[in-house]
Amino acid sequence: MLEVKGLQKRYGSYVAVEDVSFSVASGEVYGLLGPNGAGKSSTIKVLSCLAKPDAGSVTIDGFDIVKDVGQVKNRIGIVPQDIALYEDFSARENLLFFGRLYGLGGKSLRIRADELLEDVGLLDRARDKVGTFSGGMKRRINIAAGLMHNPKIVYLDEPTVGIDPQSRRLILDLVKKLNADGLSVLYTTHYMEEAEELCNRIGVIDHGKIIAEGTLPELRAIAGELTPIHIALRDAPKAGTIRELEPFAQTVSLEGTDLTLLCREPREVLPQILTKLSSLGLSVHHLEIEEPGLETVFLKLTGRRLRD
Repeated sequence: MLEVKGLQKRYGSYVAVEDVSFSVASGEVYGLLGPNGAGKSSTIKVLSCLAKPDAGSVTIDGFDIVKDVGQVKNRIGIVPQDIALYEDFSARENLLFFGRLYGLGGKSLRIRADELLEDVGLLDRARDKVGTFSGGMKRRINIAAGLMHNPKIVYLDEPTVGIDPQSRRLILDLVKKLNADGLSVLYTTHYMEEAEELCNRIGVIDHGKIIAEGTLPELRAIAGELTPIHIALRDAPKAGTIRELEPFAQTVSLEGTDLTLLCREPREVLPQILTKLSSLGLSVHHLEIEEPGLETVFLKLTGRRLRD
């Protein structure tokens, strides 16, 4: 359904996307996982025909995004990270407007709008102005707008950022339902738990490059037997703390007062780590041994945590 080969996108001297290649099969949910600024949204802009690639090629259902723009746009649904709705329109009016942009009309347009309002749990608010909605409700209408024309593949760019837990749960369940109905999904996120729950395959992107790709078990295998230990310190440590802790872990990262160590035998080395921290005059506010997952993979590959 989607094939990306050697994609590159520059903004002046800044390389936002560098030699990115991946594919999304029909009926697959593919996750593009990475921190903010990793190149996810820049990739989506190119795949949406909103920016031309500087190198490489992209095809959607066999159509080239540069040569066959009309055919491509008919096949893709775009749900941008920023809300793209008219706040003075009602929920239904927004969907009818976006449906007309795709050439829909008449009874079928109205039926499609109400189907999607029901899918996103907002049929009872159909006549209310979007400007009165919460952030989570707006994001749900945003998704519905991108689905009005029954695309073959939908791009969901960080669809759960800054929303309430109820809307987040509804969106994740909606993605599962859409996929069960045969829709292909490209899902970008920096929430590892969402990628783990939704995606058939995952590409991990950082600094504009795909640094790992595969199914969840395949990616977990990259981490091997490493387990993250997260330690929140009461005070910021002095320079050189990481060097002092390196003998106990394969990777040590420090962000403010938060330490993360990747260890092979966490419960064996933890007492030594705590003793060392104490000798450095550091006290622990909170400690957690995490189940290995995508965060572990990202830590091993980059030496830093996956976060904003």
